Amino acid sequence: MNKHCLKLVLQYDGTAFHGWQKQPSQRTVQGELESALFHLTGEACSVIGSGRTDKGVHATGQVASLLIETTWTAGKLLRALNALLPNDIWISSSAIVNSDFHPRFDAISRTYFYNLGLSDESSSPFNYKWCWPLRAKLDSSLLNRATKLVIGEHSFKSFAKSGQPHRGYICLIQGARWLPWKELGLSLQITGNRFLHHMVRYLVGTLVDIAIRKRPSEDLRILLSNSDATMTTSPPAPPTGLFLTDVAYPQQNEIY
Repeated sequence: MNKHCLKLVLQYDGTAFHGWQKQPSQRTVQGELESALFHLTGEACSVIGSGRTDKGVHATGQVASLLIETTWTAGKLLRALNALLPNDIWISSSAIVNSDFHPRFDAISRTYFYNLGLSDESSSPFNYKWCWPLRAKLDSSLLNRATKLVIGEHSFKSFAKSGQPHRGYICLIQGARWLPWKELGLSLQITGNRFLHHMVRYLVGTLVDIAIRKRPSEDLRILLSNSDATMTTSPPAPPTGLFLTDVAYPQQNEIY
C-alpha cells in the first residue's frame, strides 16, 4: 500500500516520562506513541521527533513525523491517537507533509520556556509541577542584563552536560527574555537554532545565581568565551520548569 508522511504536533506532561527517546523498560513519549500506532495499524511504525526532551521536561510544541498508509488521513489518525494515548500525551495537530520532511534536521529554530516560581503559591500542588518553585527575591536588572549576554552566536560547551564533538558547541540564540509567569514569577523565553543537552537548565541555574548575587555577571561572559577551563556553571535548574513550546521550519517544509 502507498504511504504518506504525517507531521504531528504534540503536547505532554513530562512528569511521569523518562524523556522523549524510547528506552528499554522505561516509559517514554516516543515509546507510548509507537505502541499506540502498533495497536492501530498492526505493524511497527517509527516516530521521529524534533528533539529529545529529557526526563521530566514538558512540551506544548514538540514535532514528530511518521510514514503511514494513506488510508490514515491526518484527521483520522489524530482522532484515533488521542482516543488511545494516555492522558498525559495529546496530539494538537496532524497534517500531511512532503515525504522528505525531517522534524529534527529541517528545523531552523526551537523555542523553550522556563518557568521560575518566585511567590509562595508556586509551591502549590497545582503549580509546582510546572516550575522551579524558587520562592526568592531576584535583582531583575541583573537578571535581564545577564540574559542579554546569551543572545547571539556563542560556544555553549560549558553549558552542555554531554559532548557533541561531531556537531560542535556553537549555537545561535536569536532571542532570550524574561516575561511574567501568571502572578507566580517569571518565564524565560529562549529561541535558538539548536540547543545542547541540558543547556537551557544550566543557563537558568547560572542566571538565577547571578540575580541573587551568588556569583558575578562576569562569570557568564567567561563561561560563554570558554576562556577559563576551571570555571563551571551553577547547578542546572530542575526539569519541571522547562517546556518545548515551538519548532519552526523553512517555507519549503510547510504542510500542503
